This record gives sequence, C-alpha cells and structure tokens, in this order.
Amino acid sequence: MPRWVIHDAVTACTFGASPSRLAVLPHRRATHLRRPVATILDHQPLVNILPFGACTSPANPQVAAATAAAAGVLTPQPCLPATMTPWTPGSPGRAVMQEVALQDRCTCQCLWGGTVNIVDAGQATQHVP
Repeated sequence: MPRWVIHDAVTACTFGASPSRLAVLPHRRATHLRRPVATILDHQPLVNILPFGACTSPANPQVAAATAAAAGVLTPQPCLPATMTPWTPGSPGRAVMQEVALQDRCTCQCLWGGTVNIVDAGQATQHVP
C-alpha cells in the first residue's frame, strides 16, 4: 500500500552516488508525525530535491566534459539536481492544501536522465503483536 511522503524522506537517483533527503518547506502544509507532508510540486532543485553526491550521467554536461578530458573514462562530478517537472503520478483525489499529495511510488525525472524515487517515505512503521 502506498505511503504518504513527509519531510526528510530518503530519496535516490539512478545516476546519483548516494541517497539524499527530501526537504518539504513548512509553509501552508498539513503535517504527519509533526513533519510537513509532501506534494507533487515539491520537486525544486536544491530546495526540495537535494544533491545525490556525485552524478554519473553522461548526459550531464559537467560529467561529459570531465569524461572527455579523461580520454573517455567516466568521471563523475558533483550532483546538481535538475528536476524541472513535478513528481508523477501523484495521488489523484488526495490533496494537501489543494495540491496533489506525494506517495512513495512516485518518481521525478532529472534533466540529465536520472529517475529520482522515494526509498523511504519518512514514516516509522509500528508492528502490533
């Protein structure tokens, strides 16, 4: 069952070297577990989507230039997310402050070809015996 994504959820990019965290700004937000709930519009680079360490995408101009300078040997460069479009597909029918809610099955595309996904929605799981 999909879970709602909240501030500080763990994210990953297919071309990123390490996981990162989703930052959800506290203004105009509903909360869950005292953390702001994310929407599909929480995709702004360096505001919501934070860097994933090093980028290995050949479509990234910095990686392409460094790789060319290294005689074709893939040379990762610092990640600067380029997520220009909202998360998809969202959760139609579920809104947070009139914006479509973000679930852990959603993905976001980076301009350099990477797919950003939710690794951990940020909600603790409790097991009842």
